Amino acid sequence: MRRPPEPADPSSHPAIEPVNHPIIPIAVAAGPSRERKRQAPRGRRVDPAALADIQALLGDAPRRRDLLIEHLHCIQDRFGCLATSHLAALAQELRMAQTEVYEVASFYHHFDIVREGEAAPAPVTVRVCGGLPCQMAGGASLLARLPALLGAGVRVQQVPCIGRCEQAPAVLAGQRAVPAATADTVVAAVHGTVAEAPTHVGYEEYVAGGGYALLRDCADGIRSADSLIEALEHSGLRGLGGAGFPAGRKWRIVKAEAGPRLMAVNIDEGEPGTFKDRVYLERDPHRFLEGMLLAAWAVGIDDIYIYLRDEYHDCRAMLAAELARLKAAPPVPGLPAIHLRRGAGAYICGEESAMIESIEGKRGMPRLRPPYVAQVGLFGRPTLQHNFETLYWVRDIVERGPDWFGGQGRNGRKGLRSFSVSGRVREPGVKLAPAGITVRQLIAEYCGGMADGHSLYAYLPGGASGGILPAALGDVPLDFDTLQAHGAFIGSAAVIVLSQHDSAAAAARNMMAFFRNESCGQCTPCRVGTAKAVGLIEAAQWDKALLGELSQVMRDASICGLGHAAPNPVDCVIRYFPHEVGA
Repeated sequence: MRRPPEPADPSSHPAIEPVNHPIIPIAVAAGPSRERKRQAPRGRRVDPAALADIQALLGDAPRRRDLLIEHLHCIQDRFGCLATSHLAALAQELRMAQTEVYEVASFYHHFDIVREGEAAPAPVTVRVCGGLPCQMAGGASLLARLPALLGAGVRVQQVPCIGRCEQAPAVLAGQRAVPAATADTVVAAVHGTVAEAPTHVGYEEYVAGGGYALLRDCADGIRSADSLIEALEHSGLRGLGGAGFPAGRKWRIVKAEAGPRLMAVNIDEGEPGTFKDRVYLERDPHRFLEGMLLAAWAVGIDDIYIYLRDEYHDCRAMLAAELARLKAAPPVPGLPAIHLRRGAGAYICGEESAMIESIEGKRGMPRLRPPYVAQVGLFGRPTLQHNFETLYWVRDIVERGPDWFGGQGRNGRKGLRSFSVSGRVREPGVKLAPAGITVRQLIAEYCGGMADGHSLYAYLPGGASGGILPAALGDVPLDFDTLQAHGAFIGSAAVIVLSQHDSAAAAARNMMAFFRNESCGQCTPCRVGTAKAVGLIEAAQWDKALLGELSQVMRDASICGLGHAAPNPVDCVIRYFPHEVGA
């Protein structure tokens, strides 16, 4: 994993003095010009052995630009790193400039580039989550102990949230997840002891329980596309990845665009505190897949691309196997082609246009809008982009009726929400609860109360970017549009609970360091602003005026939601916890 960028420090760069070179006339000999023929193309020469490696590894796989990241994964999986000789060979195979291949490989955290003369990384990498829930559960002390216990043959890294906050402290030993990790269980995982994989509802079992019957009704003309869209609109289902755009309206917008139309599904849940998509995918993948195919049928989608985060190795293997079963025995004829794409460790790819750039084999950098993804999205085509969980509920809403979903809720809110709850509660996990429930009710009714010896001090209602609220606001309904007045939002409903033993300021430092490391670097307000904020909040007494100005600039001028939302934790600490940062 690449080293996080250091905060910008203009004082560390010496001033550049202009150099005045004298102009020297050059005598040009008369006569016809002669051009020397180039013996080889410009740039790094391709090593024949490296080229043979790449050709053998890729085999008959297509040599397309959009498969660049998939090919990089193949190389890293096979050789444990990306040697520059292999990158040069891959560039030749794909007919790309070597700089293009290198800039993509160096953008993503999970690719290890090894230059000529450098040693390859250790064969096994242990990744210790540095997210807030894992730090609260002792992740830092575990990280400090592991290098001595594992020895020189294992590389130990602190990494951003790996989507297992309910299992804190969470660790990945190679590709193996180690829940509630201890030094002993990590050592055992490195030496080959694998935890039992969670069971899921497979294709045959899902069909036996009535699965894909709704899709067959649609294909047989028993239901119309408009009836599905109307059901979603009446239910009030909104995008559950964080933005909250009405799902039915999105279907109508994309359907109105000229075909061919594509679909992109986001399962790159990198928001610290969020793990609901993984839990549902592990349990019931075909409920999601049927919802995805229903959306594709209603909107008229030709191809579907599923973007799954790289940390979910077991989910990827399971999903690939279930997709193969679905393809071998399709419930209806004429299913759209489904492409499973693998992320490479970049939080920014949770943003819809950055995800699309990554699927196209590029750096995951958000696009300027307009045009919007629904109009000009993946490969320049109108694209229906959805979060995993939004699609997960489509079958239930249509079969049970929109009033079933819309009739849920508390405090005047509609629908159900899947809360990813972690931190100081007795029973963390995914909690399916009515929209509009308060954090006090959520903890008491769904989480078994606070952990022993802890009382509610503060909570993050929407993960790293959703702000930090005090216990005094523990009775505010949790839903879209209910938290903005308090400087927060629900986002993907990742609730992290803090107690009197925790510090809101320390939580803000953890979150801002995360945003600094995950900024794609495209726009100055976010790239420099997050780094500057990290330096400012390290002080015992915060410069509130300067932080306020910085926050405003980031909100006004950043390209995407990362820069807009990154100041939220800091702003909330200043507003609600002034005693922690110098009154």
